[in-house]
Amino acid sequence: MEKVFQQRGSRRQQRGFSLIELLIVVALILIITALAVPNFLKSRMAANEATTASAMKTIGTANVVYFSLYQVGYAGALAHLGPPGGACASISSGCAGLIDSVISGVNPATATPTKNGYRFTYYAPNPTPTQTSTNRTWSIVTSPVTPGTSGLGSFCFDFTNVLWKDSSGATTTAAATGCQPTWAGGGNIAPN
Repeated sequence: MEKVFQQRGSRRQQRGFSLIELLIVVALILIITALAVPNFLKSRMAANEATTASAMKTIGTANVVYFSLYQVGYAGALAHLGPPGGACASISSGCAGLIDSVISGVNPATATPTKNGYRFTYYAPNPTPTQTSTNRTWSIVTSPVTPGTSGLGSFCFDFTNVLWKDSSGATTTAAATGCQPTWAGGGNIAPN
């Protein structure tokens, strides 16, 4: 009798999930993942676009402050709006400390900084403005680093405080005189 109880007990302990049950669970997990991932990517791209548009407006505000503080017009480069670092040791027209080090391209050092999946490209007539050679115009363009993954549309913002968006992301340049020459005429380009 003891042997019968031991055999029955050992069968119960060995019992677990069958292969079919495990395959069903794995299939359900894959289906749920297939439904959730595209929505997650769309949400992340929308968040990147919103953050980028906000950063461009921040750059616009910083440029207005820069214009009034240094009497040389607008900044000649994004680094002029950023914090001290590298060759610029203290707050000045070379590094005004008005925007963060990532967007300004100070840290890491680059002329086209990247933040939240977007590359920022700044345009100004004079790379180093002076009181005799001032910058009266400027523009900035952002485009997704990986189109379709980090974002879809590209943006342009300039001294007129108008934010332009190209939903296709095809327009990726502007002029030192502003967004208008490149961004004004297209069906999917509209001011926000």
